[in-house]
Amino acid sequence: MIDTSTPAVTAGLVEIDLSGVPTLIADNVTVDARGHGELLTPAIESLLAQASIIPRDLGAVVAGLGPGPYTGLRVGLVTALALADALALPTYGVCSLDGIADPGPAHRRLLVATDARRREIYWAMYDTGGTRIAGPAVSRPADVDTSKCDLACGAGAVLYAEVLGLPVADPAYPRALSLGSLAAPRAISRAPSEPLVPLYLRRPDAVPPGAPKAVLP
Repeated sequence: MIDTSTPAVTAGLVEIDLSGVPTLIADNVTVDARGHGELLTPAIESLLAQASIIPRDLGAVVAGLGPGPYTGLRVGLVTALALADALALPTYGVCSLDGIADPGPAHRRLLVATDARRREIYWAMYDTGGTRIAGPAVSRPADVDTSKCDLACGAGAVLYAEVLGLPVADPAYPRALSLGSLAAPRAISRAPSEPLVPLYLRRPDAVPPGAPKAVLP
């Protein structure tokens, strides 16, 4: 399980039994908004060594698709694709906000929000059964209608708690076990590999350069 959609660089190993029940073997989470490229691969190597698992023992690669900032999210998805390609493994994607919401608090309508920078949040809403009913989207916190929610999770909810006007609960970041749980039905049924399409929700800041200006002698 790989997620780099937030400042948390998350890698985990999840075992899924024949009935589809996931169990966390080990995970490695380091919060460093600028360290995705340097931290992710060593975290994966450390997990495998810790669990005495060789890469060929893996059955699938699951990755958080975001939404998240371009650079960090891209690191996780490129790493997941490279690992899967090298080992001929299927890939399955999970919305990273779902990885925060699952398993949600019983009978609570939940807002999940992460920090999108620029004074905005990435957010989604979930009903009392844990089904996503709105989002993912990116908005200013004051523009999100939270009147139908009882509780908020995620680092964005912590950062803008006063504006959102909701009590905040853990977790702040996507969890490896939750990502594994959400992908378990696909993994246990050996569903076809999925393209890992990132949820950027924004245009990148960088744009192609324009045509050179004419210079007169």
